[in-house]
Amino acid sequence: MSSKKINIVDVDYDNPLQAEHLTALLDDYARDPMGGGVGLPEGVKQRLPSALADTPGAFSILAYVDDEPAGLTNCFPGFSTFKCKPIVNIHDITVKAAYRGLGLSQMMLNRVKALAESRGCCKLTLEVLSGNEVAAQAYRKFGFAAYELDPRQGQAQFWEMGLA
Repeated sequence: MSSKKINIVDVDYDNPLQAEHLTALLDDYARDPMGGGVGLPEGVKQRLPSALADTPGAFSILAYVDDEPAGLTNCFPGFSTFKCKPIVNIHDITVKAAYRGLGLSQMMLNRVKALAESRGCCKLTLEVLSGNEVAAQAYRKFGFAAYELDPRQGQAQFWEMGLA
């Protein structure tokens, strides 16, 4: 492991410095090909921390390396009707290119898992692009697998429909 100082912290959305770091890291992720290749609109950057603070159950994790913002995870609650228990969806997880290979994603996932367990959740969920094998490998290493109820019926697919 590295001799770098690594800190994993729960975001306080009302902390201006943490809010700035969260927004900058998400913008960096959005600019990456795996995030769509286009930065966040200015209005989104301005509203994001307060909107997250106003979203019941939302939480975010920041990873710092030598006091520099290096990684981010944004999570939202959900519910499993089959288990009648809450779940946590990891909506965003990113590590800045300069800090990859330090195990930050695993550290952030450990924190998310601990928070989910403390909330009585039955599982964590996330999405990964089929072409993002580096991320998929990190998720498999942590214990994630493609979702299926019955292998004969195939794996679940994540679909979307945009709304105005």
